[in-house]
Amino acid sequence: MSIALQTLPSVAARLAIRRGDHTGPTAGLAAGYVQGNLAILPASHADDFLKFCVRNPQSCPVLAVSEPGETALPALGRDLDIRCDVPGYRVFRDGELIAEPERIDPFWRDDLVTFVIGCSFSFEEALLADGVPVRHIEQGCNVPMYRTNVPTQPAGPFHGPLVVSMRPMLPAQAIRAIQITSRFPSVHGAPVHLGDPALIGIADLARPDYGDAVEIRDNEIPVFWACGVTPQSVIAATKPPFCITHAPGKMLITDLLNARLAAL
Repeated sequence: MSIALQTLPSVAARLAIRRGDHTGPTAGLAAGYVQGNLAILPASHADDFLKFCVRNPQSCPVLAVSEPGETALPALGRDLDIRCDVPGYRVFRDGELIAEPERIDPFWRDDLVTFVIGCSFSFEEALLADGVPVRHIEQGCNVPMYRTNVPTQPAGPFHGPLVVSMRPMLPAQAIRAIQITSRFPSVHGAPVHLGDPALIGIADLARPDYGDAVEIRDNEIPVFWACGVTPQSVIAATKPPFCITHAPGKMLITDLLNARLAAL
């Protein structure tokens, strides 16, 4: 690898993850570069999962799909190895979590197809640039994520509830956030709900299903976006024979620029 390539922030971050120098959440790493959620499935299930993503574009906006057995994703990054360039993985068998490794070399198979799905980290950069606060970044923790009672559109065996991420904001900030994130349809786009969490089946904002609870201050309302962790709730409902995902908050860093994803 050339020295120039190693100095690219996204490549440098992936190399640090590959070496094991960074094993935590990836929020704030390689600022300006797109990060992605991960779902890896056997080829026998890949077509149905792709249909599921197409039918649920807000929660599962596809950035790239590999050929079976391919560990590189040249459309997303140079010198990228999907087996070791994510800080944490989850491995499922028949829907049950069986391992949470930092590398998936021992689990790799020649029939596995990798899906990389857009992540809200991209639009968070645009929110911050416009002065809209992002609480979990302020508090240095992972975004809170919740399973809802909103069904996804099924495809083949894949079905299950929508997962949302939440950011508390003042009403005026929420209006501006809707305007900004609407420009990023390939990374979840506009919010799917704001206000009363009970209307989408969330009983307690202090107890997220994934990530960390954050402070909600006086006069703030919760604002909810479709979340790329949705495939994990679908996997729990569908129980495919084998699947690998990223650990929540521990994403794949690509060489794509966030600014290039804006529709306007």
